[in-house]
Formats: sequence, structure tokens, C-alpha cells
Amino acid sequence: MARMKFLCDAERCIECNSCATACKAEHDVPWGVNRRRVVTLNDGVPGEKSISVACMHCSDAPCMAVCPVDCFYRTDEGVVLHDKDVCIGCGYCSYACPFGAPQFPTNGTFGLRGKMDKCTFCAGGPEANGSEAELEKYGRNRLSEGKLPICAEMCSTKALLGGDGDVVADIFRQRVVQRGKGSEVWGWGTAYGKPAQPQGGHGGAVKAEAKAEVKS
Repeated sequence: MARMKFLCDAERCIECNSCATACKAEHDVPWGVNRRRVVTLNDGVPGEKSISVACMHCSDAPCMAVCPVDCFYRTDEGVVLHDKDVCIGCGYCSYACPFGAPQFPTNGTFGLRGKMDKCTFCAGGPEANGSEAELEKYGRNRLSEGKLPICAEMCSTKALLGGDGDVVADIFRQRVVQRGKGSEVWGWGTAYGKPAQPQGGHGGAVKAEAKAEVKS
């Protein structure tokens, strides 16, 4: 079974916001809620980059850990969804999420801001696939139709990748290698780097050569 993941290639993102616009149009997202948004890093200085951010559907999701009513759940494909019928709008998930994915639909006082809303990876909710209830609460279920999330499909430069995590990782790896980059790419060592050499590896050989030179 595929594990669905998002990845945004900062070298390709041109901050056109087509991903965010497509998401709002496809799911009729409430005013004030942005399931996906484009964030600019180092704005106005050398090295400025833009990335598209939404729920990352974490394998160990903090929103699930802090929800007092367990309204969050994970599908067989690894998509993190939530049940709005169970949600009490406490906002704990919004504080726990490092990506700011869960959001209140309105701006009333505490307790009057409604149920939380978040990116669904275009996978709907707990209602029957393609039902009117699912469409009204969570938007269109594109995954049940055999399609990828609308944000990834509408990305003009293919900076935003969404789908099977292994396939997404392979595409990004090939891109980075073709660019002639590797270790300087953020996160590259963690994702694709080799384990550190043991003490008896190259480091041990260098030390042995140094000792030999001293003895001679």
C-alpha cells in the first residue's frame, strides 16, 4: 500500500500560488482558511526561496497525539484526516502542528470559531466516498477517483509533488543529482546520506598513516 506524501522543490517554486488557488476552488474552502499556502523564506535577501506548505500527513502526527477527543485518524494510505462530527474546536491541534495546517474557519471568541479545517490530501473524510455529505464537509475526494491532489496537478513548474512517498522521493533525488548538487541541499544527508564511517573506516586509515609517518 502506498504512503501518500507531499514534497515541494524550492528550486522550482515560482510563488505563483496556483496550488493554493486550485485548492480553494476545488473544495470550496471557507473564507479565512488556507489549506495550502506559499511561504517565502529569506524574503528580499540572497538565497530567497519559496515553498508550498500544507498538512504534511506526518507518520507520527502531533495533531493526533494532542487531540482530546481523538477526531484525527490515518487512512490505509497514510493520509491524516479528521472527523468534524467529533471535533470540539478546542484548537489543540493548531498549537501542536509545526506547519499550521489545522485552522479555525471563523474568527469569533474562543469556543465560537467552529470545527477545525485542514488539508485532506484530496481524500475527503469519514463519510462515504463521493457522497454529498463528504463533499460539503471536506471537499472533493479525488483519491477515490484515482487522481492526485489538485494542488500538485495544477503546479505549473511541477515544484509541488504529491503521491506515493517512494515515487516522490525518487523524482526529487533524480532532480538533485541532475543539478549536480547533493550534500548542500537541506535535508539531503538525512534522507539519502550514507551512515557515518565506523572508527575502523577511512578515519582509522588516516590515523594509521599518520602514526606510520611519525615512526619513520
